[in-house]
Amino acid sequence: MYNPSMKRRTFIESSLATGILASLPARGFAAMHQIDKVGVQLYTVRDAMKNDFSGTIGKVASIGYKEVEFAGYFDHSPADIRAILDKNGLTAPSCHLGYDVVENHLPETIASAQTIGHSYIICPWIDEKLRKPADGLKRVAEFFNKVGKSCKSAGIQFGYHNHTWEFQPDANLGGKLPYDFLLENTDPNFVIMELDLCWICVTGQDPVSYFRRFPGRFPLVHVKDVKRMPKVTPGKKDEFLNSDFEKRVMTEPGSGVIDWKRIFAQADEAGIKHFFVEHDDPADPFASIAASYKYLSALRF
Repeated sequence: MYNPSMKRRTFIESSLATGILASLPARGFAAMHQIDKVGVQLYTVRDAMKNDFSGTIGKVASIGYKEVEFAGYFDHSPADIRAILDKNGLTAPSCHLGYDVVENHLPETIASAQTIGHSYIICPWIDEKLRKPADGLKRVAEFFNKVGKSCKSAGIQFGYHNHTWEFQPDANLGGKLPYDFLLENTDPNFVIMELDLCWICVTGQDPVSYFRRFPGRFPLVHVKDVKRMPKVTPGKKDEFLNSDFEKRVMTEPGSGVIDWKRIFAQADEAGIKHFFVEHDDPADPFASIAASYKYLSALRF
């Protein structure tokens, strides 16, 4: 039965709620963001990829992932890879390819990326022999700009993925951090950064500060966690440089100590478009990526 007083009360309650929401700062709304497409770096399941390439990609898709990042194609042709991705409803926005590959095989690398559907080609490492000379990183930055320009003309963005050495002062740079040097000496139009959020955090640096200093430079990030922050002792070998760090301390996001809500709240400023889960040495790779997907797909920030 129609009840005028009930209708009026409902209207008043609704109006009060609207007024309260309207009075909240804009940040209150921004805090309700979520990751629409959780991705995974396939290096996490590399052993399975070697034995069953197609089946592994199928298992990744069955967990719920929509995006993957390659770290090797395991002798599969670009056309075959694209077909496997399409079959499983996946896209591969990016791939990791070694410095030597982009240096010596850039035209075919770009052609393969176009076939597979990559938007980004990421260099994952700079060998010590390249950065050891006094002008080593200067040459690297110049090379990155050159490669980035070639990629951009083909509709692909070139980028670099960090580890930990980039956040340790370099005497050749007058004590500057190599990561800062690379950011400052590469053209943002041609070179982006895929920030590994775990590696930057364990060195004691704050990714949010980099988002603010270099807004928009980080369209891709790697997401992995640590059970505790490592010991960093001046003048001694840092714990995160020990060979078994990944086995002892690394863990899935949400089961460690990194504050993901704080970091991802600044995703727009950073320019983040793709979030790739990774674990360098998990005890059970598929259990690891399943746990990571469950956490990140439910995360609100």
